[in-house]
Amino acid sequence: MDNRTQGMQSAINDYNANKIKVLEGLEAVRKRPGMYIGDTGPRGLHHLVNEVVDNSIDEAMAGFCTRIDVTVHKDESVTVQDDGRGIPTDPHPSNGRPTCEVVLTRLHAGGKFEQGAYSVSGGLHGVGVSAVNALSEWFEVTIARNGMERTQRFERGVPVTDLSEGVPVDWQGTRIHYLPDKEIFEDVHHSLETLKSRFMELAFLNAGVRIFVTDERNGESREYHFEGGVSAFVQYLNRDRTTLFAPPVVISGERNDIKVDMALQYNDEYQERILTYANLIHTVEGGTHLMGLRQALTRALNEAARSGKLLNDKEDNLSGDDLKEGLTCVLSVKLVEPQFEGQTKTKLGNSDVRGAVDSVVYEGLLSVIEERPDLVRPIVDKALRARRAREAAKKAKELVRKGAMTGMNLPGKLADCSSKTPENSEIYIVEGDSAGGSAKQARDRTFQAILPLRGKILNVEKAQEHKMLQNREIQTIITALGCGIGTEFNATRLRYHKIIIMTDADVDGAHISTLLLTFFYRHMPELLTEGYIYLAQPPLYRVQRGKQVHYCYTEKELRQQVDSAPDPDKVGVQRYKGLGEMNPEQLWMTTMDPANRILKKVELDDDLLADEYFDILMGERVEPRREFITTNANSAKNVDLYAG
Repeated sequence: MDNRTQGMQSAINDYNANKIKVLEGLEAVRKRPGMYIGDTGPRGLHHLVNEVVDNSIDEAMAGFCTRIDVTVHKDESVTVQDDGRGIPTDPHPSNGRPTCEVVLTRLHAGGKFEQGAYSVSGGLHGVGVSAVNALSEWFEVTIARNGMERTQRFERGVPVTDLSEGVPVDWQGTRIHYLPDKEIFEDVHHSLETLKSRFMELAFLNAGVRIFVTDERNGESREYHFEGGVSAFVQYLNRDRTTLFAPPVVISGERNDIKVDMALQYNDEYQERILTYANLIHTVEGGTHLMGLRQALTRALNEAARSGKLLNDKEDNLSGDDLKEGLTCVLSVKLVEPQFEGQTKTKLGNSDVRGAVDSVVYEGLLSVIEERPDLVRPIVDKALRARRAREAAKKAKELVRKGAMTGMNLPGKLADCSSKTPENSEIYIVEGDSAGGSAKQARDRTFQAILPLRGKILNVEKAQEHKMLQNREIQTIITALGCGIGTEFNATRLRYHKIIIMTDADVDGAHISTLLLTFFYRHMPELLTEGYIYLAQPPLYRVQRGKQVHYCYTEKELRQQVDSAPDPDKVGVQRYKGLGEMNPEQLWMTTMDPANRILKKVELDDDLLADEYFDILMGERVEPRREFITTNANSAKNVDLYAG
């Protein structure tokens, strides 16, 4: 028996029952947290808050909760308290332990599996609040039921106390207080802005609920409560836009135990903005309810346009693409057993929802049009203009598509890498020919491609698709990446799995980065959601101390280098005003060498918030942008300190 055969036989013999690890209780969550909350970065951290709040919202949807209090404490622990029924505390028939303990320590345990406990619910996987418990350094639950309050404490998902004896109280509900585990999360720091977006959604979609938020770190407090439901939500989204009609169209109905609420309104801009929810969970990837909405909208508006003689006999029906431009819509469905793709619940899969939404929206829209016939003309006129714009762009789009999809005729300014494996390839999008020349000399040609851009690309927030596709720099980017845009986007054709924006560390560089991010967000959002986009962080300073050279990326690093020098007066400091000031060796060493460089991954933590910010910062309206800059100026006292 040769050595290889002996080795294989040994491996077979060693693979026994002792090699099979059984994860007990919540061990699986701590072992693979990303499977349950998405990731261990900011998105996952805020997902914990949302999971706890969603449980309170489920109580609200069941008709038992009207108030939710959320507090972020100075130590970054979070408290969520509601006035619902309170988690049951009586012994569970499975093991005789308090039911609340079972719910908090076992996956797939909860009232949402038992019909009758909740008519509708966002979380049917039964892992939400137990996952929060598992990923917390400590977790305390306080339950008030039937005039008695009981408390239990857990550490990293394990009970460290029994449920306390009851003490009389004059409140009812559940209070959860937890501290995210620093062993799990990269950085435990909650963003009130990120939380704000979700709380606003919930308040708009639940007119009877008040959500109070307190930030003990800075003394800030907010209340979220909106009358008007989805109609108020649409009005909020369109608050700074010129609308084609007012008030929004509102449709509500029910089919086969599926409740549908929808509001829509058109504005005079180019972007579509559709927000879809299933049991109040924001389904950012859409699903069957979105399919039903698009189908109903297209059918109803074509019927109305034909009957109103707004389309002549020779004109084709309006397509879904024609009707997208300027549409703002909120769609909320509630159903007993939603089927989501994954625990993070980003896409609805119930096949019967499509037909229910289609029926309710189609019939409701025709009924509204009968009462408000003036609605149809501005929508149809805008759709026809959009159609003409798309037709005008068809040739340019076809040329771009062919280049992008075939990988042929790559742009001449692209210095491609030799690797043909996307997973191992990266592309630097560089500001200007000068920096592009240095980057081409500095790079590792095996896996690094360089694409220099000439000047600032078109602001796509202010341009229709055909204008965008006529822009040479945008054509170059699309062709170089190879994955197409919009409905033709195909991630499998992406030629590089790291797309790195490398610009000067100044105002112009930041503007170019923002223009590029706006383009990617509006026309290739998958690049952001899948984590393909990065920002390179070049150094701000070169510091020479004798024969030693240090590169500093922040003002703080610079101060440390200068202050720690034996003779600070003899320290030489060079401020890099642009990438072109670095020679190829310096550029490689500081910004392109995987061993030394600093890359900031651009992540899309909150789609609603991102959409709002891009619209404010890059849109047509000056006043909202001025207000935003004025409001946030205090958070940017030192630009260098926060660069990158």
